[in-house]
Amino acid sequence: MSHAPARLDFSHDAALRSWVASANTPETDFPIQNLPLGVFRRAGSQEAFRPGVAIGEQIVDLPAACAAGIFSDAVAASLAGGEPGQLNAFMALGSAARLALRHALSESLSEGSPRQAALQSALVAQASAEYAVPCRIGDYTDFYTGIHHATAVGKLFRPDNPLLPNYKWVPIGYHGRSSSIGVSGQKFARPKGQTKGPNEEVPQLRPSHRLDYELELGVFVGQGNALGEPIAIDRAEDHAFGLVLLNDWSARDIQAWEYQPLGPFLAKNFASTISPWIVTLEALAPFRAPFTRADGDPQPLPYLDSEANRRQGNFDVSLEVLIQTQAMRDAGLASQRLSRSSYRDAYWTVAQMITHHAVNGCNLQPGDLLGSGTQSGARADQAGSLLELTAGGKNALTLANGETRTFLQDGDAVTLRGYCERSGFRRIGFGDCQGQVLAAKA
Repeated sequence: MSHAPARLDFSHDAALRSWVASANTPETDFPIQNLPLGVFRRAGSQEAFRPGVAIGEQIVDLPAACAAGIFSDAVAASLAGGEPGQLNAFMALGSAARLALRHALSESLSEGSPRQAALQSALVAQASAEYAVPCRIGDYTDFYTGIHHATAVGKLFRPDNPLLPNYKWVPIGYHGRSSSIGVSGQKFARPKGQTKGPNEEVPQLRPSHRLDYELELGVFVGQGNALGEPIAIDRAEDHAFGLVLLNDWSARDIQAWEYQPLGPFLAKNFASTISPWIVTLEALAPFRAPFTRADGDPQPLPYLDSEANRRQGNFDVSLEVLIQTQAMRDAGLASQRLSRSSYRDAYWTVAQMITHHAVNGCNLQPGDLLGSGTQSGARADQAGSLLELTAGGKNALTLANGETRTFLQDGDAVTLRGYCERSGFRRIGFGDCQGQVLAAKA
């Protein structure tokens, strides 16, 4: 039987308003129609990290809400195991538990709710909070679903044949490192590795001078599958918990020297940054889009194809990248936007990534993270990396303050943003995903 994606219900009603006033402003990423999950504590405190839900400029402290008797016994029981600051146990319960929590929060946070007084004491201001990676990430796989990125990068190395023959047939991915994934606000030292210049006879160990960002979405796995049991595409979204923004930082010069024959290694494993709030598939239900193939492209093999995936397997997420250099920060200047793109341009869907990942019997687990690969648009100004924006470093970007960039310099902070908009529904967003490059360690 075909699985039906999350349905629209009262919690998506654009007219729904919250007694949390900041959730009703047009510009908020977190109206009552969103309700993303994360892990937080009061900044600078020794409190344990704990699960929360973003609402406007506030956070619902979920353990505190349980203690205040806000939730039914069933909803409260579903949150058990999250107290240490990891959502894995809740993620493993699947969509029914997410939906029950969403409905309980929607009713409790709505204007006129009789639970307002009890829930008020469970709110913490986002401005006074700090965040952690929301779950234990056992494994991280990065896909390559951005066809415009793949084409643009391929042209730099293979002008006559930018896409390899397998690209339009198989969702390409590689296994990355989960231990260096951090949450927005992550700061990391410029990585070192072996690089070899075109006029050098031997490689050298040195800091990367072609450090780049990559604009991606991340998919958190919810329910897992047993080892040896594939996941049919009609059931694939049963195993997806929600989406985050993901910056998979890349050292292009290290990558160029090391990636053949086994793919990325030190060029990718030094840092990856995610946004702190996981936007659930239920919140994204109004923003689905058809999955289509361009004329002349091959249709997916049967195991990667379904009527539901063709009808609404994509998600319409607008994406953008901003940069703030150290000089901009010192002068009090705001971040400057570098590009905009859309996840609608991804060549493979969330369901196809999950299905392909498990088709050989690989056992996905709650909290595993799948990266989408860099999401670029067809135009040059829609590129999701500096590698594309500068044509491999050949054409420097001139910023509004007169600085130029081919690749990232020390002190540069990169912010990713994402949001969904559609007529008849409230705009929802992901919150910022920011990371900053520090000088290489001696």
